[in-house]
Amino acid sequence: MDRKVLRQLQRDCDISLDMLSLEIGLSRNACWRRIKHMQDAGLIRKRVALLDAPKLGLGLTVYIQVRAEKHAAGWSAAFARATRSIPEITGVFRMSGDLDYLIRAHVADMAGYDRLYQKMIAEVSMADVSASFVMESIKDTTELPI
Repeated sequence: MDRKVLRQLQRDCDISLDMLSLEIGLSRNACWRRIKHMQDAGLIRKRVALLDAPKLGLGLTVYIQVRAEKHAAGWSAAFARATRSIPEITGVFRMSGDLDYLIRAHVADMAGYDRLYQKMIAEVSMADVSASFVMESIKDTTELPI
């Protein structure tokens, strides 16, 4: 039942408890208790509104590949601090393999990317930075396969 509740909430977290209980086949109170329990357990981290980036003037999505200048705790902390402070950056991931970090960012255009790049290199020194720009979004979802 919890998985049914989570699947429905991933599709629409604004669904009323009454409608959710009809969809899932549980009473309103049972749905509320399950949701509360999953929030307390950390399964549901938060509820958000998903915005349309292009309609907000952020029409260019960029994935930035970074190789660290050095593999040291101080550099990693500075990099994390810098990337967290830049609002255009919406995801930062430490990776295995040839590159060290993958960054996802949303900017208005190439000039916006250049400003982002200039901010990043002003904050922390990196051995190599390269970028790939999204030309078409074929699938982009926040729903986990549960």
